[in-house]
Amino acid sequence: MIANEEMVVTISHRGYIKRNPMNLYRAQKRGGKGLTGVKTVEDDFVEMLFIASSHDYLLFFTNFGRVYWKKVHEVPEGSRLARGKAIINLLNLQPDEKVATILSIKDFQSGKYVVMATRSGIVKKTDFSAFSNPRSTGIIALTIRPGDELISVCVTDGVKDILMATKHGKSIRFSETDLRSMGRNASGIIGIRLDRDDSLVSMESIESGATLLTVTEKGYGKRTITEEYKAQGRGGKGILTIKTSERNGPVVKALQVMDSDQVMLITSDGKIIRIKVEDISVIGRNTQGVRLINMFSQEKVVAVAKVIEE
Repeated sequence: MIANEEMVVTISHRGYIKRNPMNLYRAQKRGGKGLTGVKTVEDDFVEMLFIASSHDYLLFFTNFGRVYWKKVHEVPEGSRLARGKAIINLLNLQPDEKVATILSIKDFQSGKYVVMATRSGIVKKTDFSAFSNPRSTGIIALTIRPGDELISVCVTDGVKDILMATKHGKSIRFSETDLRSMGRNASGIIGIRLDRDDSLVSMESIESGATLLTVTEKGYGKRTITEEYKAQGRGGKGILTIKTSERNGPVVKALQVMDSDQVMLITSDGKIIRIKVEDISVIGRNTQGVRLINMFSQEKVVAVAKVIEE
């Protein structure tokens, strides 16, 4: 009985979600000012945007290795300027459970895979069809080992290259054909072998034409072409993606970007800076990067995210 119509689903950095009918965003002439798609508070911004049918699914993967789902029509509809509803009030999350990644899908077709990575460098591939019967209380996506947490999820076609990056500036690229498909209850296998005090900060499925943006705690960053990351066997210690030092600090985030993208850097003092990706230097792996943001001595970059323009 739910009308099958196109919806725009927006999700903010602070975890607010809403949907609007696609026709709310009327066509405009080229060169116009555009429409404000969501009224966010000063330190919030739209981080994800999906154009999906009201019958499509949103899968919410959490740090506990669980997945929850909602149909798009179950997401509260808001006005064009509304902030939306907090995701934590939409799902039956456990204490300290947080959403790590959200995926939008039409169906649970076989032949597509979900690749997941944890803080301790564990990686796992599961056939998409294994998630076709989720419950409102959530189901297990992978078994998390004590002291670990899920940090990243992506959808693949079975033949992509996976790139994992760590806090101490190491990275590894390998073909996902090195990963056999496992059931939901499996805990996964080693993707990158970490030093004792290192941890995984990012996992990406490599896309053609993208560069890898790496940002460090002290406000330094750079872009590197993905061709510099030669494919290796899964489970190795990897190669350098950025030199970390007292000057630039550990890696906060590594993410794929296109020249047309913009990113937000957020600091521990609540400062936010918006940067055009094309303004960030493209340099080699064996470098420390250039300064992206000026900060006070005790201030740190705590988050990096792409900004979605509606």
